[in-house]
Amino acid sequence: QLVESGGGSVQAGGSLRLSCTTSILTFGLYAMGWFRQTPGKEREFVAHINWSGTSAYVSNSVLGRFTISRDDAKNTVYLQMNSLKPEDTAVYYCAAGLSGSGDDQSSYNYWGQGTQVTVSS
Repeated sequence: QLVESGGGSVQAGGSLRLSCTTSILTFGLYAMGWFRQTPGKEREFVAHINWSGTSAYVSNSVLGRFTISRDDAKNTVYLQMNSLKPEDTAVYYCAAGLSGSGDDQSSYNYWGQGTQVTVSS
């Protein structure tokens, strides 16, 4: 029920905007999160926005470079990624949860299939 798009390959310093569109009819009730994973590593938290869009935050590793936002009219959450670094290379996943809470992955009910982001130096 979640479909990510916008991934791709970019050089260091570049930007990408990821989108996550959902068919969940009550999207406006869900908190949304972005996570990422690289081979051999655990999936890690990137960003979270609450159901109303009044609270949003990102992990320290992307602070000042990434921004999460949502458009409930389009049932879509975005992750704007600027000043990308090679260490941002990963598969990025969006997640939705009625009680989705920050980096607690177990609090999210739905997950997308992921979109690959590759940043070259």
